[in-house]
Amino acid sequence: MSSSVPPTPPPAPSASPSPSRPRSVPRLPLAGVLRLNKPSDIWFKPATSVVVSAAVPNLTLFALGRLDLAMYTMAGSLCALYAHNLPYAARARALAWVVLGMLASLAVALLAASLTSSAAVLVAVGALLAAAQKTLCDATRIGPPGHLILTFISSASLFAPQTLGQIPGHLALTAGAGAVAWLVGMAPALVRPHGPERRATARALNAAAVYVSAPEGARGRARAGAAAAVHAAWQSLLATGDRGAARRGLERLVVRAEVALAAPADTDAALLRDWAAGLSGTGPVPRPARHDGISATINTKNATTNTISSNDIDDEVLGIEAELAFGKPSLWRRLAPGSPLLPVALRTAVGCALAGYGSLALGIGRPYWALVTAASLYQANVTLTWNRTVQRVAGNLAGVLVFAAVVPLAHAGQIFVVLFCLLFSFGAEAFISRNYWLGSVCVTPMALLITEFARTQEAGELITDRVVDTLVGALLGIIAAVIVTNRRAADHIELALDATDSAREAAERTLADPRPEPGALESARRRLATALVELRAADDTAAGEWWQRALPEERVVTAERAGHRTLAATVLRGTPRTVGNPENAHEHNADEHRGGTDARENTRA
Repeated sequence: MSSSVPPTPPPAPSASPSPSRPRSVPRLPLAGVLRLNKPSDIWFKPATSVVVSAAVPNLTLFALGRLDLAMYTMAGSLCALYAHNLPYAARARALAWVVLGMLASLAVALLAASLTSSAAVLVAVGALLAAAQKTLCDATRIGPPGHLILTFISSASLFAPQTLGQIPGHLALTAGAGAVAWLVGMAPALVRPHGPERRATARALNAAAVYVSAPEGARGRARAGAAAAVHAAWQSLLATGDRGAARRGLERLVVRAEVALAAPADTDAALLRDWAAGLSGTGPVPRPARHDGISATINTKNATTNTISSNDIDDEVLGIEAELAFGKPSLWRRLAPGSPLLPVALRTAVGCALAGYGSLALGIGRPYWALVTAASLYQANVTLTWNRTVQRVAGNLAGVLVFAAVVPLAHAGQIFVVLFCLLFSFGAEAFISRNYWLGSVCVTPMALLITEFARTQEAGELITDRVVDTLVGALLGIIAAVIVTNRRAADHIELALDATDSAREAAERTLADPRPEPGALESARRRLATALVELRAADDTAAGEWWQRALPEERVVTAERAGHRTLAATVLRGTPRTVGNPENAHEHNADEHRGGTDARENTRA
């Protein structure tokens, strides 16, 4: 490595805002909102887990003739939907926290239900609970299905008849079912202990292959997805704890994916896909030969030849342990004043309260359905919230028709109610990754059938209430999203820009050091990669938000281009100015510029 590294031209300083133009309000689209996507590669895992977790307690209660208690066991069983992307050591902790969170939410709801029968008070409690659940799930980044399951259970429990003496027994049922869900979620570790990490690494390799295979003019779009996949793979590997042989092998493959992002012209996409395919099953982790997938030499601007050896990769991988020293922002820091989570929390509280009170004003007997509908809408910005609103309404209305079709058979015997609930819980997870509305087609009849556990109810009344509550919750929920502004979204871009500039400069200093400390280059790279992912997320969020000042678009594009150039240099151990031959570097940077602009335009659309 050269001891004199010319610095990457920095982005414009924060004190000098980039030229801006009046910012138009983003359009709220309809086209494409209901379009089906490819299913998740692990859709069957939460689908089968929730079926097994729910079948054990529900069939037991059926045998005992106590299906009226099934709502409390369902609360614990639905915890099996969480944490399927996490390595098993991290999954064990996450699932335990989800079960505890469910117990805490349910305890608050049951206590409130036992102390008051005022619907107005219960709606207020439900709205505050929904906001707290949304905020904590976003802050901990627990992943899908997020706060929605917690909100569904706690909101329904608020309006269930309850006495103080019944609360301990009902919580015990939830805890028992939650323990079953924990065991079901951890069971695959006995067969494939490194399955989540292998899948995350395979996604990174496949995403890098897509980037390498993309036409020159379209690589900018593919790179954002590939960078996010590589970042997620590193996060998965960092969460595994012990750094054994399997993890070291996966680390080498993720480094190869990073090398592909840095030098796409010199990378064999077919080889990346072969490595990804080799990670399926329980076979040995593919071990790349010394120069597999990338040419042995990389030509830099001054014609110096830099060779990427397996020893280089091993040395860089050692630095992953240093990444742990950076740590993650604490939960309290993510919830501190000024956090981007707080405006969404306020939207959730206001929207859920409006929806609940609107339902009460119309005389609907189940205001918690309107409350849950509103709670399900809130995403990172108004545009995404609108998309979810359209999907929720379409899915719920279709789901009501499905319920109307199956309810005659469900009324023929309680065993059919149990079986239909299991079927629809499987279907919801099978379809929801394709589009939220398709999953809602199964969620809606399942939610309606859960009300049948305690007693058989008149189908027409249930259907009418559900349709009205869906429309009320969606309308008032989206109104709250528009009224409760998030004017700080642009501020978070500024913070992300500062973090990216700082990380880039630190990486360049490390590159300029002829003898960096062991692991220093890898740590600098991880910090810069994280900063770039956060910058892209902050920019996408602000681009879909209403009532914003003009965004620093040029600064974002410049910071991303400079950051990706430096990131590529840390991978190839070259100079920050050039990666690959000069022609390839020029094309790569032009793609980055086009890709950043395309991503923002797509978000606005």
